[in-house]
Amino acid sequence: MDESPVGFHRTLIPALVASFLLGVAGRAEAFQVHPAAEGLYAHQLGHLFFTASMGILIYWLRTHRLVSEKGWRFIQYSALFFILWNVEAVVVHYLDGRHDLFQTINAGSWHGEITPVQGLKFPTVLYYIGKMDHLVCVPAILFLYLGLRDLLHKARTARVEEVPK
Repeated sequence: MDESPVGFHRTLIPALVASFLLGVAGRAEAFQVHPAAEGLYAHQLGHLFFTASMGILIYWLRTHRLVSEKGWRFIQYSALFFILWNVEAVVVHYLDGRHDLFQTINAGSWHGEITPVQGLKFPTVLYYIGKMDHLVCVPAILFLYLGLRDLLHKARTARVEEVPK
């Protein structure tokens, strides 16, 4: 190996620290439970506010014709996916509170089941699909990253062109 001892330590120590931190991590819950009704109401209002904000962002980007640039277009796509994610989250939170539509068994495990009550299959399927919100949220984050990366690249290129030689 050509790597010097200093370079070796630069990669080994962070790798050991990361391994230690991952090894001592406790249980992480992937969702938030709101025991009192007012917590859920505030959370739902947050989703609605975020949805409205993303709608205003799309309107603003289109009004100022910024979507003709690739970076802003990606950010517009991101906002659209965030709107879909928030609408999906509001519906799933609503269905979470409707115990008369379906029954969840082993909800926090790898072997959870959702059983329709009284033969109501559509809300059960909607709930199941809605729980996979990462299929909408991850593309939203990816489009946001791609848009910001493109805008940063253009800003750096413009700055280099402005500097006198």
